[in-house]
Amino acid sequence: MKQIIARFIAILLLVIPGLGATYGFLLMKDAVFHYYAAHGDEQAIPQFEWGMMLGGLVLFLIGVGFIGGWTFFRDRKRNYLSSRFREKKPRPPRPGAQ
Repeated sequence: MKQIIARFIAILLLVIPGLGATYGFLLMKDAVFHYYAAHGDEQAIPQFEWGMMLGGLVLFLIGVGFIGGWTFFRDRKRNYLSSRFREKKPRPPRPGAQ
């Protein structure tokens, strides 16, 4: 039972940032849509909703950054990365060189 709860918490740690990133993307999409939709109304003066756009961008970047970082460090731990992303090991000294 303890392992089931631990796995559920681990899934929640990935789902919550994913939902935040999705909501941030929707906020950015709505900000752009409302700006272009206001161009069709002759009575309205189109104004871009910078608050909604920047809030969505922050949510999106935090969510994607968290999931990307989690995946990167998991793959580094399991040695799935290419050589340029692996931790650098110091070279052993050459024999006979001083």
